[in-house]
Amino acid sequence: MKRFSLLTLFCAIVLSALAQRVQVGAERIGEYADLLSGKRVALYSNHTGVVPDGKGGMRHTLDLMLDHGIDVRCIFSPEHGFRGTADAGEHVSSSVDPATGIPIVSLYGSGHKAAMESALDSIDVIVTDIQDVGLRYYTYYCTMLELMDASAERGQKFVVLDRPNPNGMYVDGPILDMRYESGVGRLPIPVVHGLTLGEMARMANGEGWLKSGKKADLSVVPCLGYTHQTRYRLPVAPSPNLPNMTAVYLYPSLCYFEATPVSLGRGTDKPFQIYGHPTMKGRKFSFTPESRPGAQKPPQMGKLCHGEDLSTLSDEEIIAGGINLAYLIDAYGDVGGEKFFSSFFEKLIGRGDIRQMIASGRTADEIKATWAPDVAAFKTLRRPYLLYSE
Repeated sequence: MKRFSLLTLFCAIVLSALAQRVQVGAERIGEYADLLSGKRVALYSNHTGVVPDGKGGMRHTLDLMLDHGIDVRCIFSPEHGFRGTADAGEHVSSSVDPATGIPIVSLYGSGHKAAMESALDSIDVIVTDIQDVGLRYYTYYCTMLELMDASAERGQKFVVLDRPNPNGMYVDGPILDMRYESGVGRLPIPVVHGLTLGEMARMANGEGWLKSGKKADLSVVPCLGYTHQTRYRLPVAPSPNLPNMTAVYLYPSLCYFEATPVSLGRGTDKPFQIYGHPTMKGRKFSFTPESRPGAQKPPQMGKLCHGEDLSTLSDEEIIAGGINLAYLIDAYGDVGGEKFFSSFFEKLIGRGDIRQMIASGRTADEIKATWAPDVAAFKTLRRPYLLYSE
């Protein structure tokens, strides 16, 4: 009897673990195979578009689709390329996937629009399966919206195989002033928007945010076992300089260093987990950025930088702090000066007055309070488009 009870308990634990595991949209092939059957398909994805292979490993959604007879005619790739190895902002050329022979059309870099339009001439359905990290300046969603625009113009079906947002448990930051719209900010949303790409697509459609002014013929295959409070740990690093969950959680607070001379750890083992500069004073932590894959020419390359190591902070502490400008204010206090911020700062933060707030000595909490109304208004606006409980 005791042995039977232990076996029953073990089975219950296993079943509970399986029930709690998040099942991403791409895994749910039965929900979308018929939708794509007999259609010419373009897949927007990269190295993050993977599903469990049933053997403890992962396989690409592309392979899953091909195994089910789906006619994938081309692959669209975003910033960092289809394999996710290119530097931030690096031009990525179109190519061919060596494993399948399917053409890869790069949608990042100059001249990509003509290549995209040409590829879409022979496509019936566009499918998105890519892992976003939930930040307004993370460019994967911008590329998705560009494809949605094209599908709306052409009357093509648009399908999103949804994935969790690892920063989806909160909303923070100012809503983008559209005067600062750019390649790192496409929509009037906060920096941390809390949406999955499926929810983002629904909201862009519903709010009339597509540039064409039309609505896409949209279908979203939702995740199972996910809510906005789920701590979803990414199975694959989404880009070269977000190697772990600590970097993903600190990204909303440290990315603004991209618009300053301060290094945020590109070219080290801890990108987006440290910050420093050769002239920062009174610091116990030092590092030297070097050229490496994914960071070929990092800021302050070859120079000894003094600063702070945030890599030992707990997930709970980072998440509870939301966007924490205290790190930026700290570095400004040492490095400072009129040339500390480049014009890229406004594109990242989304407003034109925050630079002056920092220069005038406002605290991180005081600055955060100025965008609290934005956060409240956006959370109300987005509610009809949510697919998962808050």
